[in-house]
Amino acid sequence: MNKYLAGTIAGLVATGPMTLVMELLHRYLPPTQRYPLPPRTGTMRVAKALGLHRHLDEEERVQLTTVSHFATGAVLGAIYAASHKKLRVHPVIKGAAFGVLSWCVNYLVLLPSAQLLSPATKHPAKRNALMIVAHLVWGITTALIVERLADKTTDN
Repeated sequence: MNKYLAGTIAGLVATGPMTLVMELLHRYLPPTQRYPLPPRTGTMRVAKALGLHRHLDEEERVQLTTVSHFATGAVLGAIYAASHKKLRVHPVIKGAAFGVLSWCVNYLVLLPSAQLLSPATKHPAKRNALMIVAHLVWGITTALIVERLADKTTDN
């Protein structure tokens, strides 16, 4: 299978366990830290900027957040696949590193720059730990799926 397609599928699929981990760990945060998770916050800020938020009921907000989160996972999976053969280490190591790198780039740079989220440095350590663990789950799962699906004989 083409590596980009493999990465897209892998990132999409890996967003499932990532989301479950996020929702589970969210329940164990102190009550003052149980504000909405980043996918919801970012998606609703985009919806507000587009003037859509007033027209969305709760079910539609959940659906839009879910689609947005899984689409992001799919895109990042394709990006992972572009480089997965370049590092000759175990996929678990590559996936963990890419998961943490994804968290760093998105939560320290891109999302704050786009004013979709405040930087991770402004959030409590337990919230950041939750998100880092979730990104480790996503990265490792993505890497293992790409390793299984990507064509071993070609570099396309």
